[in-house]
Amino acid sequence: MAFSSSALELDTKVEVERIASVLRKQVGQVLRRRGAVIALSGGIDSSVVAGLCAKAFGPARCHGLLMPERDSSAETLAISRSVAEAFGMPYTFEDITPTLDAIGCYRRRDEAIRQVVPDFGPGFKSKIVLPGLDAGDYNLYSLVVERPDGTLSRHRLPLEPYLQIVAATNFKQRVRKTLEYYYADKLHYACTGTPNRLEYDQGFFVKNGDGAADIKPIAHLYKSQVYALAAELGVPEVVRRRPPTTDTYSLAQGQDEFYFALPYAQMDLCLYGKDHGVPAEEVAAAADLAAEQVAWVYDDIDKKRATTRYLHERPLLVDPVELGAKR
Repeated sequence: MAFSSSALELDTKVEVERIASVLRKQVGQVLRRRGAVIALSGGIDSSVVAGLCAKAFGPARCHGLLMPERDSSAETLAISRSVAEAFGMPYTFEDITPTLDAIGCYRRRDEAIRQVVPDFGPGFKSKIVLPGLDAGDYNLYSLVVERPDGTLSRHRLPLEPYLQIVAATNFKQRVRKTLEYYYADKLHYACTGTPNRLEYDQGFFVKNGDGAADIKPIAHLYKSQVYALAAELGVPEVVRRRPPTTDTYSLAQGQDEFYFALPYAQMDLCLYGKDHGVPAEEVAAAADLAAEQVAWVYDDIDKKRATTRYLHERPLLVDPVELGAKR
């Protein structure tokens, strides 16, 4: 049988019940917690995690967090609130802009941008992007800037300002996770992580930011499968129609232009093919790509796995420490 997107199909009803059952055991028996905290971003992944937790623990033992900041999309707050209300869970609003401002998130980011665009200032917007399949041998980030008059410019981004922009932006995920653990500790709940398989495998998360969690309910699911579960769980349609975004930079930014080489449906097929030894030619036919493009994506998957492996590492010890060892 020819390889096709049917490889990603699953029985959503069975999978929802299976995940909910596992979550109840993990949270109740292993972590000995009473429920779950979910950071609601208005995206498909956090919404599905919210639905799974509501199924596993009941809405009353789930707590949603709405944590926008000044660069968030204008629609993020309303969409996030609609998810909490759809699943009947209590939620709390936390504007993290003052915290980010106090810690220097925006100032440090803008200082780095001015190394590339010296007049960058109030009224400007920005994002960083990758060329993806157009990159050839060198998949390097560029800085896109929108001036107050609406004109766009694209600039080569040297390593030093790139690293500072990313480091400053990572404050956003780490501040949010700090608040998540505050509520988890306060309520005696588990803290959830929301990466899907594509993000988890390719290191698309911030260490000790959105990568930190007690449970990660959908890390085994390809993004296409997450969308399938969203329909099964009754995630609001506005979320299911919303394109995947980072919602991190002041300019609108799709995940495929920031990190992944392709839109999620094609990336899922390439990652599945890579994981299961499917030849590039077969994946190409299923994903509407050229075999050379799939081969490039396969190579990019390997590169991202290698460069982000440290994100999955536990703290390294000089000597192993056996918990409960006799003194």
